[in-house]
Amino acid sequence: MKKVFRFSHFALSTTTMSTDLKSRFLQVYDTLKSELINDPAFEFDEDSRQWVEKMLDYNVPGGKLNRGLSVIDSYQLLKGAELTDDEVFLASALGWCIEWLQAYFLVLDDIMDESHTRRGQPCWFRLPKVGMIAANDGIILRNHIPRILKKHFRGKPYYVDLLDLFNEVEFQTASGQMIDLITTLVGEKDLSKYSLSIHRRIVQYKTAYYSFYLPVACALLMSGEDLDKHEEVKNVLVEMGTYFQVQDDYLDCFGAPEVIGKIGTDIEDFKCSWLVVKALELSNEEQKKFLHENYGKKDPSSVAKVKELYHTLNLQGVFEEYENASYKKLITSIEGHPSKAVQAVLKSFLGKIYKRQK
Repeated sequence: MKKVFRFSHFALSTTTMSTDLKSRFLQVYDTLKSELINDPAFEFDEDSRQWVEKMLDYNVPGGKLNRGLSVIDSYQLLKGAELTDDEVFLASALGWCIEWLQAYFLVLDDIMDESHTRRGQPCWFRLPKVGMIAANDGIILRNHIPRILKKHFRGKPYYVDLLDLFNEVEFQTASGQMIDLITTLVGEKDLSKYSLSIHRRIVQYKTAYYSFYLPVACALLMSGEDLDKHEEVKNVLVEMGTYFQVQDDYLDCFGAPEVIGKIGTDIEDFKCSWLVVKALELSNEEQKKFLHENYGKKDPSSVAKVKELYHTLNLQGVFEEYENASYKKLITSIEGHPSKAVQAVLKSFLGKIYKRQK
């Protein structure tokens, strides 16, 4: 099934993170993995232990780790001082819970999407000895999260809030995946289903909550904050996540492949991209008919025709206007927040994605 958003495209730069912190973060992965493959709740034998270890190493630490590292980054900014070793460990453990959640989504997403590669290697379910065992592996990945939380956070006053947070964000993400899948049903190529509001709903639920809100919400809970009092922070981060995905859609078509590291295929794959939604909005009847005839076709000439129409409609200029307006709106919202520490967290996120090229 073809879908709007590839989960892997959250590409925040980690230049603000010291290499020392990243190596400490990776050490925490080894600790958590060791605890999980020796979990006393299950009687592991050598085969099952080796399977889980291989499955974790293949699917969890291979990405850019930006979501996970953002928890430490955000917590440090909220605390306004150097973190103790214990605080770094706990923030890292929460960061890894987000990376585990991401791995769970990716493993199942790749099966649904019938994908072939992920992060430059074959998808887990494509490995000869794995196949549909990957579906159960996804369930195991998801179940590792409460095991980690129970072991390291059970005595914390915010333990129940953490469980609630992860459960709610997972529900939102799965529901976003559902509206994406039913909007882009294979064999029912109907561009008239695509609109800015549908695009926004899919992006908000499928991407923004777990990629942008969740890392900051974890840091806020560690800081003793009540999430109900930070609705505005959630709104700003969801808005940021939406802006990020619009950038992603734009770069898929107009980004240089050697810079973004892939050749975009949104047009061929009939993706509900921001570009096609804007094109439908700006087109006259003849141009709409032209889009309906060429969008979602695999042949290069149809793709070239769609790109030509994008140029005719000046979607590059339209995107530039959108980017500038989004940035101004986000900065205004951020600077309206009473806490300078929270402002610093939000500005740190925005600074990493504004005018990015990949």
